[in-house]
Amino acid sequence: MTKPRTQRSRSLALLLAASLVAGIWPLEAQADAGFKSWVANFYATAAKSGISKSTYNKAFAGINGPDEDVLQKAQYQPEFKSRIWEYVDSRVNPYTVKIGREMAARHGQTLNAIERHFGVDKHILLAIWSMESNYGAVLEKPDRLHHVPQALATLAWADPKRAKFARTQLIAALKILQNGDVTPKQLTGSWAGAMGHTQFIPTSYLLYAIDADGNGKRDIWHSIPDALATSANLLAKNGWTTGKTWGYEAVLPAGAARYEGQTKTLAQWAALGFARPNGKGFPRGSDRAELKLMAGSDGPAFLMMKNFFTIKKYNAADSYALAVGLLADEIAGYGGMQQSWPRPHGTLDMKEKFELQSRMKELGYYDGEIDGNFGSGSKAAISAIQKRLGMSQDGEPSQSLLKAIR
Repeated sequence: MTKPRTQRSRSLALLLAASLVAGIWPLEAQADAGFKSWVANFYATAAKSGISKSTYNKAFAGINGPDEDVLQKAQYQPEFKSRIWEYVDSRVNPYTVKIGREMAARHGQTLNAIERHFGVDKHILLAIWSMESNYGAVLEKPDRLHHVPQALATLAWADPKRAKFARTQLIAALKILQNGDVTPKQLTGSWAGAMGHTQFIPTSYLLYAIDADGNGKRDIWHSIPDALATSANLLAKNGWTTGKTWGYEAVLPAGAARYEGQTKTLAQWAALGFARPNGKGFPRGSDRAELKLMAGSDGPAFLMMKNFFTIKKYNAADSYALAVGLLADEIAGYGGMQQSWPRPHGTLDMKEKFELQSRMKELGYYDGEIDGNFGSGSKAAISAIQKRLGMSQDGEPSQSLLKAIR
């Protein structure tokens, strides 16, 4: 006899529940077993690079499975997925400038000494520090940090696209541990193994790390002098030109978008009608610059100098190097961008984002930082206000919402 539909549905639900109980846990156990097997087998490779069994065992002590959070984070990199104005807004704003100036005053003696020694602009170092760890604030949030050997082993084991990179970085991380600069517990970093205040991957740490405070250890996790000097060393050894800027914001002449990607002297760009939006001329000389249109022909133009491409040795994204340059200029007091990004109609610029957060806080809907970043807290506050006002609850900041609560 055929079972009634409701009885069949109930039977199916029970069967699925039983399958979940019987099936998911073995799958997890299999994953843990597969990871442990990979770790055990990889020691033969590590040993060929001089890693002792003692160091290897210390690195993986208490690690019983992969870091699943690493695999989730590996799917999202804002440098390559965010629109340029969103990326820059979140990193170059009144909050990051304010903290940058405070750090410049607090660590002035250290920054000046590093600038003299390496020839790298101290404001660039401050901007990198901001970009990489929010001036070290990220290091104070354990839930944002990963055990570097576990994170890299997870990528090497489960991410074919990054496996070669992860194996190389894991060997380097084990060398750092073996050198005694840091304890296994302190060997923390991002999902991809970037470490410390200025987020160095292990191979770059081995190449550039500096003991700037003279305590006998290269410690970019706890020593701000070591971290900033390490960044300066990387830039200096990759061609930083002392006394030169990273680039210039420029007004794009009509029809000049066809020159994007070309490199000319600043004098040649001026002859083609390029000018700075503040009306100042470009420096005289034979310095060359490449034209980049970060938001297309409708947005501002940038003439990028050699130092822009040196910053890209830190992170290969154009958006990253631009944000570093813009933030450094603002911290130094040179002023920010003067032209507007071609934002979609109805979206907010950075000044308006700060205003919206401030007003939401005044109304009691938001209790987070006024930093222009719209994470889960800001979006929850927006949704609550939208509900109260009878608006569509999408949780997104907009001109219409700002006008409604002014």
